[in-house]
Amino acid sequence: MTQSAQRIALVTGAMGGIGSAVCQELAKAGYKVAANYHPQFDNPDEWLKEQAEAGFKDFVPVAGDVSDYESCKAMVAEVEAKLGPVDILVNNAGITRDKFFAKMEKGQWDAVINTNLNSLFNVTHQVSAKMAERGWGRIINISSVNGVKGQAGQSNYSAAKAGVIGFTKALAQELAAKGVTVNAIAPGYIATKMVMAIKPEILQTIVDSVPMKRLGKPEEIGGLCAYLASDMAGFVTGATININGGLYYQ
Repeated sequence: MTQSAQRIALVTGAMGGIGSAVCQELAKAGYKVAANYHPQFDNPDEWLKEQAEAGFKDFVPVAGDVSDYESCKAMVAEVEAKLGPVDILVNNAGITRDKFFAKMEKGQWDAVINTNLNSLFNVTHQVSAKMAERGWGRIINISSVNGVKGQAGQSNYSAAKAGVIGFTKALAQELAAKGVTVNAIAPGYIATKMVMAIKPEILQTIVDSVPMKRLGKPEEIGGLCAYLASDMAGFVTGATININGGLYYQ
């Protein structure tokens, strides 16, 4: 991919385990990557140092709260000013606030719905019409195995991630004739720092539940994103791709 034709990717929640891998794999594929971070919760300087040490020195950090529409509007404007129009959007930002439904507080429900589902409107609304006008675009939404099958203690998370899939299917139909694809990825248990910090005995029961008897690698999610972002994936739209080691499938 030549510099003049280099496409611009925006990854939300870029500084987590899966987000970092997505950024790296997109960079390897030749895209210029804008890495979104939450201005209150992330440390962009530390993350950029880690990425540089791993050989990735060109990520452009952009602050933005994905649960806030105006913040997303400002974030995308910053990306456009620094790099150019967004060609590839990976809606990856997400949080958990797990609790059985009877004891779940309204704030825990709202936080997860706002960050994991409303964020898709807040960010995608800034770029989808512009992609359609240009006749090319890729929107990749990160759902979850628990959005496909449900999970006790995660009614908020499962509802949001199931909503991601519904959003993906509907928007894919709207944009299919415009050269813009919209797809969802539903990861299973992935070996991020957060997952690896789980107590060993609990982690082992998780691994035992996966038919492949291992956790997924963050770079496997990133590699799938790179494929869906490519020209080779131009006939794939409205799909939900399960990547969970056989844990669950439809």
